[in-house]
Amino acid sequence: MNLNQVTLAVYNMSDAVAFYQKMGFELIVDTPHYARFHCTDGDATFSLSLSDKQQSNPTVIYFENEQLDKLVDELIAKGFEFAQLPTDMSFLWREAILFDPSGNKIKLYWAGENRVDPPWRVK
Repeated sequence: MNLNQVTLAVYNMSDAVAFYQKMGFELIVDTPHYARFHCTDGDATFSLSLSDKQQSNPTVIYFENEQLDKLVDELIAKGFEFAQLPTDMSFLWREAILFDPSGNKIKLYWAGENRVDPPWRVK
């Protein structure tokens, strides 16, 4: 199987669409209640679904980028605010954290070979 997409609930579609377009994702479906984006690398997509109420979402969406620090610097220059700047984590990933306008947590990261083959991988 291959993961097709992840859908995030948002309470203001126009703000959310603008946020993800500003991050550099390609908008491929745009309706008042649903939007879908193509990631800049590979074939992955993700979507937004309009929610009628603001809600807390514990789900975290991860976007991988080999040039993480450069990407974060570029996004800061565009006005994005980060809750965590790129940090080396104990699980051998480097990650930064920000939130979209609806409060969805986004982690930008680079893990290299440790993403699917960490030293503690089940053999």
